[in-house]
Amino acid sequence: MNHTLWTVDDVATYLGVPKNTLYQWRTKGYGPTGRRIGKHIRYRPQDVDAWVEQQGAV
Repeated sequence: MNHTLWTVDDVATYLGVPKNTLYQWRTKGYGPTGRRIGKHIRYRPQDVDAWVEQQGAV
């Protein structure tokens, strides 16, 4: 099992969106679920993929 968490940069690159878009989505309760680890936001890759599938993009 892969336990690697993605950074905001990783997710922005993966989704092809600017980092600021991810931050805006987060404040609006939209986008993939991110978790605060200390002062950092981290994403589980499977949560990002699940969110993409829910959008009908895959």
